[in-house]
Amino acid sequence: MYKFNVEKAVDGTVKWIRKFFEESGPDCNAVLGISGGKDSSVTAALLVKALGADRVVGVLMPNGAQPDIDASHMLVNHLGIRFYTINILQSVLGLEKELRAQDFEYTAQARTNLPPRIRMSTVYAVCQCLNGRVANTCNLSEDWVGYSTRYGDSVGDFSPLAGFTVREVKEMGRFLGLPAQLVDKVPSDGLCGKTDEDNLGFTYEVLDRYIREGVIDDPATKERIDTLHKRNLFKLSYMPVYKPEDCFE
Repeated sequence: MYKFNVEKAVDGTVKWIRKFFEESGPDCNAVLGISGGKDSSVTAALLVKALGADRVVGVLMPNGAQPDIDASHMLVNHLGIRFYTINILQSVLGLEKELRAQDFEYTAQARTNLPPRIRMSTVYAVCQCLNGRVANTCNLSEDWVGYSTRYGDSVGDFSPLAGFTVREVKEMGRFLGLPAQLVDKVPSDGLCGKTDEDNLGFTYEVLDRYIREGVIDDPATKERIDTLHKRNLFKLSYMPVYKPEDCFE
């Protein structure tokens, strides 16, 4: 079994965040969406350690009533960071009304991905009001199988956790002294009523072991992970661009 040095991981990530801000905006704030889950919690804690609590801004974005919003409040209070609560419900309902009025079917996939895209637009709006840079909160395990919304939670200006699996992110959260309730909160997109693992069809424990050690017991699960990985690589790539080299003489 591979060994993960959590102290080096935290220290290295903190130094990397500081370097990013030194190069891209020494006086900028770090802005991120706060869900109360492990990823936004660990990202926020790393940002506080790197920049100080006064330069970290959380954005809470319930879509109407959010049953677990207490976890988000727990995080911002624990870290002592500034935060804003912006309810996206009316934005979602307004755009859905316009979409339903068209002569095409408003699909389930469109309904699921609309709120995270509105949330990211909201985070960027706050960011541009507060001289900020947006922190992406996705981890390696989610990115590996494309478990994110393109131009929603998959984007940002910098991504501290993209090189770490779910297991590693949890270890970092514990090392940073985050409340166990936040680190071990069952991951869910908060949109479809299911957990991440329900939607994926396998556990993060199985996925993380496959990513780090190449070991997986069930051939069907291996095939599903490989298929998802290949199918969703485009989410991690810049959009294809036509290069008109032959058009100039």
